[in-house]
Amino acid sequence: MFNHRPEIEFGIIGIGRFGFALAKTLIEAGKEVIVLDNNENKIKQIRSLTENAFVVNNLDKETLEETGIQNCETVFVCIGEKIDVSILTTLNVINMGVKRVISKAITYEQGCVLKKIGAEIVYPENDMAIRIANRLLNEEALEFIELNNDIHIEELRVTSKIDGKSILKSKIRNDFNLNIIALERDEETIIEVDPNYILRENDLIVVIGKKSNIRKLEEHLNNK
Repeated sequence: MFNHRPEIEFGIIGIGRFGFALAKTLIEAGKEVIVLDNNENKIKQIRSLTENAFVVNNLDKETLEETGIQNCETVFVCIGEKIDVSILTTLNVINMGVKRVISKAITYEQGCVLKKIGAEIVYPENDMAIRIANRLLNEEALEFIELNNDIHIEELRVTSKIDGKSILKSKIRNDFNLNIIALERDEETIIEVDPNYILRENDLIVVIGKKSNIRKLEEHLNNK
């Protein structure tokens, strides 16, 4: 394998549905990725996208070092279902000195253990369920990021309510205590937002602030 190769960006251990989608997205974005799994058929599939895909029969420290996974800046451990293997593999990768280790967890208890040994945790099924629920509950919120329980970033569509007004005169900041951090019109995205920019119906604005204030703005925009 290539245990002496220089540092690369990402390593992915385990390519079930989550791991495969993650690997595919990163590779198609032009990132260099090492992929490991014990299933030869899955590795054959991913090899259509990258040559750096290897069948590994076990995930002990020696085997992992032979693949060069320790040279990755970030390693994703996507073995949520086999909890013991997930924890031991995560521990091995951390002990190999990888800067950032992100592990998939299925249960809260599994996540707690992984976090205690030094990994960042993702709950793919749970996170996706929350995202979908929020999209259904907030139909006007085209995109949704929760920074914590209270602060959100959301993408909203401009309605006739503020069509033709500048950002300043729309009073989004004064009346709703929200900041516009980006906007999009005709597939052009602007991140340096001028307060004198004239808003048009169907523009997309990305706002940051308290969830309750975003809901108030949403109601305002849709109040005929």
